[in-house]
Amino acid sequence: MPNAHIESDILRYIVEHQVQPGERLPTINELSQELGVSVSKIREELEVARTLGLVQIKPRTGTQVQPFDFAPAVTLSVLYALGLERSYFRDFSRLRRNIELSFWHDAVPALTAEDIAYLRDLVRRAREKLNHVPVEVPFVEHRDLHLTFFKYLENPFVNGLLQAYWVAYEAFGLPLYADLAYHRSVWDYHERMVECVAQGDYEGGRQALKEHMSLLRHQPESPDSSSNGHAAQEKQKMLPFYHFFE
Repeated sequence: MPNAHIESDILRYIVEHQVQPGERLPTINELSQELGVSVSKIREELEVARTLGLVQIKPRTGTQVQPFDFAPAVTLSVLYALGLERSYFRDFSRLRRNIELSFWHDAVPALTAEDIAYLRDLVRRAREKLNHVPVEVPFVEHRDLHLTFFKYLENPFVNGLLQAYWVAYEAFGLPLYADLAYHRSVWDYHERMVECVAQGDYEGGRQALKEHMSLLRHQPESPDSSSNGHAAQEKQKMLPFYHFFE
C-alpha cells in the first residue's frame, strides 16, 4: 500500500480517512489515543504539516485540512538548498526554463481576453518603472507576467515549482544587479510574447520566451568597478550569478 510509505502518522491518517479540504481533524488528544502515539509526537507532526501548507492550525478552532499545494514544500526545500549552496540556483533556473518551454502550449491557449489585457497592463507598468527616475525594478510585474501565462495549467506540481522559482528569485536579489539595457530588452521579449499569444501565434510566443530565457546577465559598469573598496568586492562576488537564465 502506498500509504504505508507515508512516515507521518498525521498525513497517513488524513489520506486513509479521506479527510477533505476544509474539514477539521480530531483534537490532539483524540488523535493521540486513536493512533497510539504520544501527544508531543502529534504536535510535532502537525507543525510539520502546517509548515508544508497541508493543514491550518487555529487556536480554539482546531486543525483544518487545506487543499493540496505543492508550493510551500518545494519553496522551503529550494530556499534551504540555496542557503547551503548558492550555485543551486543555476540548476533550479534551468529546471524552471525547461518547465515553461515544455508546458507553454498546454497553458497559453486557455488565456482569456481579460488575461491578455492584464498582461498588456503589466508590460505597460513595467516600462513605466524602467523609465522612472530613479529606475524601479519591475519584479512584481515580471513575476506576475510569467505566472499568468500558466495560471490555467492544471498541474499542481508545475505550478508549485514555478511559484517557488519566483520566491527564490526575489530572495536572491537578482533583479537588482542587471543594467537598464538588459531590463528593457527583457521587456521587449515580454511584449512579443504577449502580442503573439493575443494573435493566437502560440509558437511565436514560445520562441520569444526561449530567446528571452537565453539572455545572459552581465555585471553593470560603474565608476567603482575597478576599485578595491568593499562595494566593488561585494559586486565581484555576485559576478558568477549573472549567467542564470531569466
